[in-house]
Amino acid sequence: MTRENGEAQFSVSGTNINEVKQKNAEAGLSYNEVKALLAQQGGYGTAIYSDTDIAEVKQEIHKHEQ
Repeated sequence: MTRENGEAQFSVSGTNINEVKQKNAEAGLSYNEVKALLAQQGGYGTAIYSDTDIAEVKQEIHKHEQ
């Protein structure tokens, strides 16, 4: 539930919703963006977030051994 005061929207507890959204946008990476970045760069324990096809990588490695 929100109430409007001019251009600002406030929650019932008095929080300025637009200000919070703006600060979140300026804060940097989100939690999920950090997880995705770590997965792409090979962080520890991030295999479940990786989009790397392991079979394709193994095939590429072994192709050069033959």
